Amino acid sequence: MKSDLFESDHESYRQTVRRFVESDVVPNLARWDEQRSIDRDTWLAAGKLGLLGLSVPEEYGGSGVDDYRFRVVVISELARVGAAALQSGFSTNDDIVLNYLLRQGSSDQKRRWLPGFTTGETIGAIAMTEPGTGSDLRGIKATAVQDGDTWVVNGTKTFITSGVLADLVIVVVRTPRNDGTDALSLLVVESGMPGFERGRQLHKIGLTAQDTAELVFDNVRVPQENVLGEIGAGLGYLMESLPLERLGIALAAQMSAEAAMHWTVKYVTERKAFGKTISEFQNTGFVLADLATRIDMVRAFLDRTVLQHSSGKLSPTDAAKAKLAATELQWDVLDAGLQFHGGYGYMMEYPIAKAFIDARVQRIYGGTNEIMKEIIQRDLFSSANRRS
Repeated sequence: MKSDLFESDHESYRQTVRRFVESDVVPNLARWDEQRSIDRDTWLAAGKLGLLGLSVPEEYGGSGVDDYRFRVVVISELARVGAAALQSGFSTNDDIVLNYLLRQGSSDQKRRWLPGFTTGETIGAIAMTEPGTGSDLRGIKATAVQDGDTWVVNGTKTFITSGVLADLVIVVVRTPRNDGTDALSLLVVESGMPGFERGRQLHKIGLTAQDTAELVFDNVRVPQENVLGEIGAGLGYLMESLPLERLGIALAAQMSAEAAMHWTVKYVTERKAFGKTISEFQNTGFVLADLATRIDMVRAFLDRTVLQHSSGKLSPTDAAKAKLAATELQWDVLDAGLQFHGGYGYMMEYPIAKAFIDARVQRIYGGTNEIMKEIIQRDLFSSANRRS
């Protein structure tokens, strides 16, 4: 089933994105993997073409576009060539960090930080996860204590996407309340602040080109003007922004699944075994028919969630469903595709192999898929109780 999500403006935009992908991405994919990082020049090139920070208001140098379908075009074109690492970096900037700045940033903060998100000059990160915590935000131990007009930050974060290249980092910390308890707050730490150190760049099994690092905060003095939103309101801000993060992950998974299906169909219709093409074996056709059906069904759901997000109606539960369904689908398609490629599917020069290892994290970050199921089942039973 052909998606009807896009209109003529989106398809025109797709041509710009595709030219960028062919000229600035495809020739560099292998080199980025080898050096375990993506050139900052790539970000600048994307910025010049208007591929970054589309939602930034015009007064801060952006286009002020709130139609998320343009972001979907970028996601799909990067997935088409297996550029998952670059997609991860772009998504962290546009769907996560920028989303917080737009929602909670003051006019002064927006003036200072937003222009760089449109030009590619500013790369952002968000530091939630710590060595002893994962999806459970209650386990966060990093702290910030007020000292005059500054906040002194201490703690360690890990698994931070774009942690090496990031110019600014939204750090989730615990801040004290007047009653002796504490609450989560968001502070923006900028590159070069004394006490802010990049730890080791982490060596992952996939997304090799996407820099992921440990971050260390040793008595980092963060000025009051870098407090994002209100002190103590961080948990609410995180809950507000997670649906878009999960939608971005879901879309990356869906587009990866569609690309993998294309690669696999092409391969099995050309490759022969026992005197006939692999596509002529019934098992091949049955497995791919089932997966193709699931791809269309999940795509229809995601198309709807994209429109819901653009109209401000995407619920946390539907975002969790999107992330769960799409990432599980992605894994099944890639696993089957690699199997049908046989020994060649295990070779890194084939895109199916690279996509396979890049995809494993999709069911982990943004909240593990087990957490997605927990969110969905809670809503399911609470809805049943309200109806009874």
